[in-house]
Amino acid sequence: MSAPDPGTWLLDRIDTHEKALTSQIEQTQARIEELTGRLRELGQDLDHLRITRKTLFVLAAEPALAPPPPPVPAVPDHPAYRQILAILADTGQPARARDLCAALDLPLARKNIENTRAKLKRLVGLGILEETEPGSFAQPRP
Repeated sequence: MSAPDPGTWLLDRIDTHEKALTSQIEQTQARIEELTGRLRELGQDLDHLRITRKTLFVLAAEPALAPPPPPVPAVPDHPAYRQILAILADTGQPARARDLCAALDLPLARKNIENTRAKLKRLVGLGILEETEPGSFAQPRP
């Protein structure tokens, strides 16, 4: 049996060592790429957090905006509603259905009083009038 050639043996060792180093380099390069991607993600998250903080400081420094006024309810089209509202605006006092019938020159018949009361209740439901006490209606005070 002959002894291995020292040159071949040494070259085989160098090849093995070179392959091991190449593999370590490839693994390290892959890890660097992975860490670089993670670093980029963390940087973006930090930027977003800083922008959020800056936005919150700007919003906190702004004066509070007044809420928009509530929408004005629409008065029903029938002229009786406008007449009722005009009488209440002129007197500035709460009124009962019977008093409004008299002011509207309607006969004080039960039918007319009940119809007027129904109109008043509808105006209350729309938020145009308020019932200050049972059967007494007025325009809301600001």
